[in-house]
Amino acid sequence: MRIGRIVLAGLAASLMIFAGVYGCARKEIKSTSGMETQKPMEQAPAAPEKAAPQAPEQAKVEAPPGPKEQPQPVEEGKVEKALKDVYFDFDSYEIKPEYASVLQEDAAWMKAHPDRVVTIEGNCDERGTVEYNLALGQRRADAAKKYLLSLGIPARRLKTISYGKSKPFDPGHNEAAWAKNRRDHFVVQ
Repeated sequence: MRIGRIVLAGLAASLMIFAGVYGCARKEIKSTSGMETQKPMEQAPAAPEKAAPQAPEQAKVEAPPGPKEQPQPVEEGKVEKALKDVYFDFDSYEIKPEYASVLQEDAAWMKAHPDRVVTIEGNCDERGTVEYNLALGQRRADAAKKYLLSLGIPARRLKTISYGKSKPFDPGHNEAAWAKNRRDHFVVQ
């Protein structure tokens, strides 16, 4: 007799769970004693159908932005976009002539916003050791700082840091990605 009650209780519990899972979320379920009324758990929403996988697009190789780009308007929270990055040749920290004009534009922006401090982040591509790239990234940041100082930007408004190869802009492992990663990035504070 006792086993029969256990089996019946188990069967009733299974039916309650089954009813709760398969569409009875709005009905009330009464216990077998009739004393309590419970609302079952809400049924989870159905997962959205997944679209059929599409063929991956061909990877597009992009060169680093050219120095002739127009400065973007300054919006609150996006002021660092007002300053353009400066790109370097492999294993070099020399400011190329086409990026001297970019630094002149950046200096003009900084003069127009005298309350802003700028951090120059020196970056490298993934080739070379961690130590070498940290040193090269610092030389790149220092080169941009020296150029901006020569244009009249006060040293107190310029900070430098090297990330070496630890913060790549493009995670690719080819020359196009490496060219984008050999840069000084300017962060406005």
